[in-house]
Amino acid sequence: MLSDIEIARAATLQPIGVIAARLGIPEPAVSPHGHQIGKVDLNFLSTLKRRPESRLVLVTAISPTPAGEGKTTTTVGLGDALARRGKTAVIALREPSLGPCFGMKGGAAGGGYAQVVPMTDINLHFTGDFHAITAAHNLLAALVDNHIYWGNALGFDTRRVVWRRVMDMNDRALRSIVSSLGGAGNGYPREDGFDITVASEVMAVFCLATSLTDLTQRLGGMVVGYRRDKTAIFARDLKAEGAMTALLRDALRPNLVQTLEGTPAFVHGGPFANIAHGCNSVIATEAALKLGDIVVTEAGFGADLGAEKFFDIKCRKAGLKPDCAVLVATIRALKMHGGVEKDALSAENLDAISAGFVNLARHIANLRRFSVPVVVAINHFAADTEAETALVQALCHGLGIEAIACRHFEAGGRGAEALADAVIAITARGESAFAPLYPDDLPLWEKMRRLATTLYGAAEIAAEPPVKSQIAAFEKAGYGHLPVCVAKTQYSFSTNPEARGAPSGHTVHIREVFLSAGAGFVVMICGEIMRMPGLPKSPAAERIFVDDEGRIQGLF
Repeated sequence: MLSDIEIARAATLQPIGVIAARLGIPEPAVSPHGHQIGKVDLNFLSTLKRRPESRLVLVTAISPTPAGEGKTTTTVGLGDALARRGKTAVIALREPSLGPCFGMKGGAAGGGYAQVVPMTDINLHFTGDFHAITAAHNLLAALVDNHIYWGNALGFDTRRVVWRRVMDMNDRALRSIVSSLGGAGNGYPREDGFDITVASEVMAVFCLATSLTDLTQRLGGMVVGYRRDKTAIFARDLKAEGAMTALLRDALRPNLVQTLEGTPAFVHGGPFANIAHGCNSVIATEAALKLGDIVVTEAGFGADLGAEKFFDIKCRKAGLKPDCAVLVATIRALKMHGGVEKDALSAENLDAISAGFVNLARHIANLRRFSVPVVVAINHFAADTEAETALVQALCHGLGIEAIACRHFEAGGRGAEALADAVIAITARGESAFAPLYPDDLPLWEKMRRLATTLYGAAEIAAEPPVKSQIAAFEKAGYGHLPVCVAKTQYSFSTNPEARGAPSGHTVHIREVFLSAGAGFVVMICGEIMRMPGLPKSPAAERIFVDDEGRIQGLF
């Protein structure tokens, strides 16, 4: 069978102007980046209004396993299937980070015959958005240290500078560093460190901003440090927001590409869901809702992280009301949640599926808490048996949920037509009564407790006194109304990545909290999660190369 990159390379793509015209975007409103990528003008988009008939569909998944779930692949396959059913379908995805591309995952543009293309460009530098975000973030870091060097008029307590540097690569060696060594001419030495770009607050601000003006305001509102009296110092105090916006101006225009079947796709922004809010840009999603009948978007990792943040952060702040949630599962992943090791997943095992179904069942229950109708997509793998598929469908039916076997990986949109029919029927009924999990005025500690006890099955949350004091300080400073963004392992409902299935009765330990005032949320860091990942023992980078014809190989 052809690899993902071989399938993508063999495809005949349409000029991006043709894809744009299909959505009614005039030629002057598209800035081509080559032949198959374009950036859409913000001024043009601002003249449009959201279509009243447009429907928003979220694709999410069960807790991820090494067996794979195929959430992006399903998002693309569903979009293609909806187009085959005569809908003006638009897909809205996140941009891949270089960290996973060269780390564990390889490419992140779908797979098989359900991909967004050009696959190599999207997975690597694309239109340079992430580089612009990295540059804007690090400009602010440089301005902080420069201000301190030239007399520190704002009164930074150098022990409480909270604005770390970023790079879009996994590098554990940079998590904790000492900067400004080498003498007085290099500034004041202090502890510092790097996060990955997708965990940057600039990335979050970028993805939640609705315009250049809103972007500038949000950037200015980011906290970069504290004085000795613990009052906050903001980016606007350094007069940084204007220059940062200049670096981000072109990046803020959403990127338009296509699927292998020519379905339009906006791929824009890309915060991780295990350490950030996990959704593509509001601008891209709004553009899709203005231009299409039905928009298919995704949120990172399992529904306990990505979908929750989509609902409680993105939808809350952007005024979005999702009409349907598609929950992706695989037979292989359910077996792993039922205790089967990766090398034994090909054998039929109904008992393991029954045991592992608890993970899928909890995700179904959690999605229902947001009053959004749910349909399960069983992403088919070659070793799946009819009996295994029938068992998952029967178990879902027992919960009042339809589960549909999908073959979009091997057949493209044609393999997801039954799923498309179900989504069309659900959205036509207008059953969604979407509401966030908690109100704005609930105290921060209670928001954190509700997330843990309601979605994660925990008995309680816990934190050391300094963390509780920091939460109280955020409340006192007027940030208690903000939503909470959870940073924790994606592999489990608990903070233990080895606890598969649906663990219950555990305690969620909050290790740290910090304020993302510009983005508009409070981050709670749980367990051993890191905001700068490390590379695995055998990183994907070892298998990526350029062949004699100049073609990149190894990105799946």
